[in-house]
Amino acid sequence: MRSLSPSDQLFLQMEKRRQPIHVGGLFLFRPPEGAGEDFVYNLVQNMRSSHAQPVFPFNQVLHKGLFWKEDEMFDIDHHFRHISLPRPGRIRELLVYVSQEHGRLLERNMPLWECHVIEGIEDNRFGIYFKVHHSLVDGVAAMGLVKRAFSYSPEAMTTKPIWAVSSSKTRKNKTPVSSGLLETLSKQFATLPRVGAELIQNIKDYSDPHHVTTTQAPCTLFNQSVTSSRRIVAQSYDISRLNHIAKHFGVTMNDVVLGICAGALRTYLIGQQALPTKPLIAFVPVSLRKDNTVAGNQISFMLANLATHLDDPVERLKIISRTINDGKKRFSRMNQSEIINYTGIVYSLVGLNVITGLMPKRQGFNLIISNVPGSREPLYWNGARMDALYPLSIVMDGQALNITLASYVDKVEFCFTACSQAVPKAQKLIDLLEYQIDAYEMAIKAELAD
Repeated sequence: MRSLSPSDQLFLQMEKRRQPIHVGGLFLFRPPEGAGEDFVYNLVQNMRSSHAQPVFPFNQVLHKGLFWKEDEMFDIDHHFRHISLPRPGRIRELLVYVSQEHGRLLERNMPLWECHVIEGIEDNRFGIYFKVHHSLVDGVAAMGLVKRAFSYSPEAMTTKPIWAVSSSKTRKNKTPVSSGLLETLSKQFATLPRVGAELIQNIKDYSDPHHVTTTQAPCTLFNQSVTSSRRIVAQSYDISRLNHIAKHFGVTMNDVVLGICAGALRTYLIGQQALPTKPLIAFVPVSLRKDNTVAGNQISFMLANLATHLDDPVERLKIISRTINDGKKRFSRMNQSEIINYTGIVYSLVGLNVITGLMPKRQGFNLIISNVPGSREPLYWNGARMDALYPLSIVMDGQALNITLASYVDKVEFCFTACSQAVPKAQKLIDLLEYQIDAYEMAIKAELAD
């Protein structure tokens, strides 16, 4: 058995009926040329076969709420679905189905994942929707599992589904052995000097007008209680456009992502007559994973000032980049354990409030914006080319909107996960992203013309 980490426990404790804590991925495929009408059917039959037994971490089940252990009663029918969309099978119908499924809880007395193969999508495509509890894997680990399950070659054939693919990089995906209690405590005590120094520096930085704290996020319509009703909206954009903007303004592509999201959120809130005078604050996950393991969570967070109080997109981008760079400099002075302990202390009250909801009108941030590295090369599954991948995430009380994106080949795939009751007409946010990209491109043309 393997002990649950503190972050694994946190994700389990946060879960409620109207607040599922699982992440997911929606993958769109195009069958290979010449594929018969039974191509997807044959794939599904193979996925259901007897050799498709789960491997780590998909064979793990909760034990007494404190440990992970190997499931000895695996039932494929509980985890696997095969459906066809009602006509006309547009992306709209696909996202309606995924939105409904993403709002449903995973059963805790089973391994915490599900896989849905979806036929009947326009242009003769099919999809896979895969969801897994956040206590089992983080976003970066989940993306790594996806890459191992598929292939970079259209000729490669696989006989195993995602949950049955092992990897020699992770000791054939055997359950990792937990460190002993004394060893764990020793490692934690060793982090105290640097963590203490950074906490003192954090207090000193409060006088800096650009320093972002957990006390300055305004209350917005995104920060209200949620229902179990979900609205998933997604869109792809050329990565070259974002890289061009980043290069021109001397920032990172991730800064540009935050900039266009900030502009879209600002315009959306203006349309709802709900833009606060103070800037929105984003919680930005940072991967600390330096290995190929797939167990648990290895993430931390930064706060980003989205400067939504400013009308000028260029000035907004400069502030975003400055706040992210401040966080990077702080993290560069610490190792992985020190970063985890530092953020655990700094965001402890925020986390407690998210879990308990004791102060519903106070929030340490307004929404989470997460960028998950995808694949620079096209992926294939038994000859079917993956057209797009969209990462789905979590919303919760006080956090009714989440933006997660992934890079794939020459695209950036944006996915908005929202509570449909709390965030009306969330689909407008996709159109507003395009508007913001256009705004930066127009600003570049204007500067080059001067």
